Amino acid sequence: MRNAREFNFDGLVGPSHNYAGLSFGNVASFNNVRSASNPRQAALQGLAKMRALAARGFAQGLLPPQARPNFRLLRRLGFTGTDADVLARAYRESPVILACAYSASPMWTANAATVSPSADTADGRVHFTAANLNNKLHRAEEHVQATRTLRALFANPDRFVVHEPLPSTPAFGDEGAANHTRFASAHGAAGVEFFVYGRVEFDPSAPAPTKYPARQTLEASQAVARLHGLDAARTVFASQNPAVIDQGVFHNDVIAVGNGNVLFYHDQAFADEAATLEALRRALGVTGTDLRAVRVDTGVVPVADAVASYLFNSQLLSKPDGGMALVVPHECREVATVARYLEQLVASGRSGNGAIDELIEFDLRQSMRNGGGPACLRLRVVLTDEEAAAMHQGVLMTEDLYARLVPWVERHYRDRAEPKDLADPQLAIECAAALEDLERILGLPGLYDLS
Repeated sequence: MRNAREFNFDGLVGPSHNYAGLSFGNVASFNNVRSASNPRQAALQGLAKMRALAARGFAQGLLPPQARPNFRLLRRLGFTGTDADVLARAYRESPVILACAYSASPMWTANAATVSPSADTADGRVHFTAANLNNKLHRAEEHVQATRTLRALFANPDRFVVHEPLPSTPAFGDEGAANHTRFASAHGAAGVEFFVYGRVEFDPSAPAPTKYPARQTLEASQAVARLHGLDAARTVFASQNPAVIDQGVFHNDVIAVGNGNVLFYHDQAFADEAATLEALRRALGVTGTDLRAVRVDTGVVPVADAVASYLFNSQLLSKPDGGMALVVPHECREVATVARYLEQLVASGRSGNGAIDELIEFDLRQSMRNGGGPACLRLRVVLTDEEAAAMHQGVLMTEDLYARLVPWVERHYRDRAEPKDLADPQLAIECAAALEDLERILGLPGLYDLS
């Protein structure tokens, strides 16, 4: 087993952060549609989280925002003329399409890709597959820049492989790491990769939700596992409970989170809870590791409360002392059932009877109102020391980088954005200027195609 650490790459919120309510099935996003946002506060909240975790000794990086608005999308859909003409016509004729072109969703980098560490793959390299996100128009082109960014950050072909996204067809709907978890005795040890899907394209008789769409297919999860060269004995596929998808659990990371040998989950998370746990135990047994399941009962925390608080859309982090910390949003303190449960959970951990012994809370209100909590904001990448040295260093969070990014945000970001502002050509100019400046700060010239 090689020495390795888990790096969390948080999405840096972009300068056009807005609440468009584009994600049908995401209750928080839908509830805040067309309300005013604060892009500056959103970015600073995210940076504060990254800085605090890095200061605690957790390996922390960032993924840069994507260019907005997406003029290529608008022009492909028939909006012509100057950039100002394109924005004005799109706002007049189809404000929803304009909102899609300005979507803030790339900030949730859990959807950027699925990642398999070198300890799990047949060729001993770290594998990335950018998610095609083909279920929603506003996300369906993110994979282009996501792939470009990953290849810029992880450019060494001896260490890393960045695959092309899966075909953008319903059969291969792929939502990335939001439906993927890895278990292992240690980050550098051979682990078990756990894929959760919402429907089966080639089996119409398989259970599926009826109200909200199931975004991840079994076929997509299987294809990613093949591309990454995973060992079948250490790979588990499980069906999400269709009933909870219909309650607003649009990704598995809204109802379950795992780390090390711990699975923290709601009792309604999976279509067949017993079979899922047995499959994980069997796969972990191959590595000589026992599964530690932390189950939250519906009678203690109803699904609606879990969704409202994003209890499970939390980060579960291994601490140097052997304990685990749960990173939660402040909203968890504002939902009574969740607050009571967390007090008991941590008390049990501190007494030595539980796996989780610390809570770390952050104010992520701007992200939460748009439908994403701590887990949505980060992409987990396990790297050995040699792999970490081989990646681009300019995106790793340090006090120096933080000190450069805060004034960058204050210089380029507005403190208020409303739906009508998306038609303002000056906002598009501001966004482009911000990203040109960011390329210099991060040492990534040519990261964006701003032509």
